[in-house]
Amino acid sequence: MIFLTALPLFWIMISASRGGHWGAWMPSSISAFEGTCVSIPCRFDFPDELRPAVVHGVWYFNSPYPKNYPPVVFKSRTQVVHESFQGRSRLLGDLGLRNCTLLLSSLSPELGGKYYFRGDLGGYNQYTFSEHSVLDIINTPNIVLPPEVVAGTEVEVSCMVPDNCPELRPELSWLGHEGLGEPAVLGRLREDEGTWVQVSLLHFVPTREANGHRLGCQASFPNTTLQFEGYASLDVKYPPLIVEMNSSVEAIEGSHVSLLCGADSNPPPLLTWMRDGVVLREAVAESLFLELDEVTPQEDGVYACLAENAYGQDNRTVGLSVMYAPWKPTVNGTVVAVEGETVSISCSTQSNPDPILTIFKEKQILATVIYESELQLELPAVTPEDDGEYWCVAENQYGQRATAFNLSVEFAPVILLESHCAAARDTVQCLCVVKSNPEPSVAFELPSRNVTVNETEREFVYTERSGLVLTSILTLRGQAQAPPRVICTSHNLYGTKSLELPFQGSHRLMWAKIGPVGAVVAFAILIAIVCYITQTRRKKNVTESPSFSAGDTPPVLFSSDFRISGAPEKYESERRLGSERRLLGLRGEPPELDLSYSHSDLGKRPTKDSYTLTEELAEYAEIRVK
Repeated sequence: MIFLTALPLFWIMISASRGGHWGAWMPSSISAFEGTCVSIPCRFDFPDELRPAVVHGVWYFNSPYPKNYPPVVFKSRTQVVHESFQGRSRLLGDLGLRNCTLLLSSLSPELGGKYYFRGDLGGYNQYTFSEHSVLDIINTPNIVLPPEVVAGTEVEVSCMVPDNCPELRPELSWLGHEGLGEPAVLGRLREDEGTWVQVSLLHFVPTREANGHRLGCQASFPNTTLQFEGYASLDVKYPPLIVEMNSSVEAIEGSHVSLLCGADSNPPPLLTWMRDGVVLREAVAESLFLELDEVTPQEDGVYACLAENAYGQDNRTVGLSVMYAPWKPTVNGTVVAVEGETVSISCSTQSNPDPILTIFKEKQILATVIYESELQLELPAVTPEDDGEYWCVAENQYGQRATAFNLSVEFAPVILLESHCAAARDTVQCLCVVKSNPEPSVAFELPSRNVTVNETEREFVYTERSGLVLTSILTLRGQAQAPPRVICTSHNLYGTKSLELPFQGSHRLMWAKIGPVGAVVAFAILIAIVCYITQTRRKKNVTESPSFSAGDTPPVLFSSDFRISGAPEKYESERRLGSERRLLGLRGEPPELDLSYSHSDLGKRPTKDSYTLTEELAEYAEIRVK
């Protein structure tokens, strides 16, 4: 917007045209408020040699040619005008001074248009000038905004109204400027074509909140009811500000997640969803959704929304936490250790939230942590009892996973107490039970015969391994004489162990050989023997003791009361006896054990009053080896 206070160009041209040419100068356009007046400045010239006595002039409306019969606005000769201009037009200038300025009053919209001036010097010296002025009848002030209004940068807004009515002067005021600034009225200014305007300025620093604000200007004319208002909306440019976004989001694995980002800016921003620098989605919009279908733990993380336009940018982030069950635990650490060493085992997993980690062995909790992803198990000075299968279990509210692992403890051989020898008739069987890791070699030594039999001699030795326990059975036949000394020797890379195997009564070997069916038969024989001896003793007691009463209850004998003389109590357990039966029964044809006695054998036994029933049963049930 340029305001010129110097003389307008058209007046300069008039001053320079005194050369005697036909010509006219007037503003190409002029405006005025409806109901007010307007003064159209005009000057004309003609050749000097004409020297007319009287100069007349005519103003036409919308056409310069009389033959077209245009409406006459003003005519100096006759004062006859078109009805639209009666009482509304008069000449302000002096035609003799070549001033043709026209005043129009009580303006109405139909008076808007082109106005032409025709000079009349008498006779044929008449000339219609092609120059004309366009009158614009307005009813709103003109608010002029800068080409660009940027938030934070001071701007100047002007209100301009025409001031070309000498009878009415406008007064300006601002509407809706509260909070923006105080206006400053510059007053009446001359335009470059000789017209006048009234100007008021408003300076302020706009904010983003001022965008779209409706700013008004009012022109009023004192002592009249005329009042005109004009409005303009502020188009404030400002950088984006993200105003809408999800807070931290938690989602279960496999569910659907929708992330929203909304920004306020002018012009609209370019919204971009990113993760780890990778663009996931972008669009020019005020809001943008990021849709994630069937989320996985790999999509857990921080998502960023970037909003930008030509005036700046903004960004915000949102965390997505994908909740899922623990992964299968991973076990790292020692799986093979030597007895006495310290073992460290680490169990780790991944889940959200962090799990409860527990290490079990045979349903016994060895270590546990809560809400941690790693568990450390320390076993100082491991023993063979630490050998075995362990479980690492990870669980949270979304599921449970487990991993099994084995700890192998290596140690020198240990010969267990159940190792022994037993004889039956002409057969000797020796049982050597060894616990060790790794598997040992086992050999049987007969010192009296200077013979060593190892496990590779399958004709004499049978070997079976169960877990850490190795059992070897040595079978010697044709041993009618006294049983030989037998030494069991076991060896692995951690050491050697030897033990002279003790001999146990032949009765135990017998029960192991005969098995369940034989045991039933033997028990039946024992019952028969008991009945026979009971009857014999009853007859004897009746003969020797007349005080014997037939109603006395005979003593009752249970199988648990039967004991073989010299056998240790601990070898009577059912578990070990069953094991020996199973292992000894693996040989081909075990020696037959004779449990039958003839009546002649019973008759040859000495009869002693000091014998008890238990001693008789033991003696009759004893297996004769020698």
